[in-house]
Amino acid sequence: MSEYEQIAYDVADGIATITLARPDALNTYTPQMGRELLSAFDGVDGDDAVRVLVITGAGRVFCAGADVSGGGDRFAYPGDVEHVDPGGVLALRLHALLKPVIVAFNGSAAGIGATLPLAADFRLASKDAQFAFGFTRIGIVPEAASSWFLPNLVGQQQALEWTLTGRRFDTTEALAGGLLRSVHDSADLLPAVYALAREIVDNAAPVAVALTRQMMRRLAAEDTPLPAHQVGSAAMQALGGAADAREGIAAFLGKRPANFPGRVSSDLPDFFPWWGKEPP
Repeated sequence: MSEYEQIAYDVADGIATITLARPDALNTYTPQMGRELLSAFDGVDGDDAVRVLVITGAGRVFCAGADVSGGGDRFAYPGDVEHVDPGGVLALRLHALLKPVIVAFNGSAAGIGATLPLAADFRLASKDAQFAFGFTRIGIVPEAASSWFLPNLVGQQQALEWTLTGRRFDTTEALAGGLLRSVHDSADLLPAVYALAREIVDNAAPVAVALTRQMMRRLAAEDTPLPAHQVGSAAMQALGGAADAREGIAAFLGKRPANFPGRVSSDLPDFFPWWGKEPP
């Protein structure tokens, strides 16, 4: 059961689902929703029963952006205090998550509804969804650290076209541009999302998944492959003799499903996290 007001949070069979739950307001983002999302993200990382996170929206829209019903001063932040973008805080927390994240765009996404999902690992959409990074059209700039996430995902030229024009685009363009992993009929979207989640939950070791996710996210941005070699060497040394590897090999040889004993909460190697210090 969810303990929140503006999102719903449920866990079943190793998969946590966060549903943006303001359908009458097109799931627009509010500060309260942001606080609830941060709490839920912490809950995902703190629960070994959760292996994959799915994020979707209630109703016909995924998220229409920030709630601007209060008028033109919605983004008028005090000039005498350093502003910390709350969308960026959310995106960085999602980026640091130890579990894979799949976004199901059940409908259109704009503003933070389009930028926050850039920090996820997979984005699937229903055919009728549309997208817009429309910040320049209201005189502001892309938030949620999307000036890093979007060009790293789709390339500079595509990112610039979508953000400088601020225009809406459909799933055909989003798929061709690299924003989406796949597009589905509305009735098939969540089954496809949960099938992908189950592929991870049923077959992959959670500690190896956590390390692999962070290695891919953080090492691809390095100037040379040397840090990837260093971290990969340390990770192989730490995991290669652990119980998960022994179980994985035994299951492979025995042609049976593996039952990995490792837990993210207690069995990550001592060098993790490695960023912000010398490579191991």
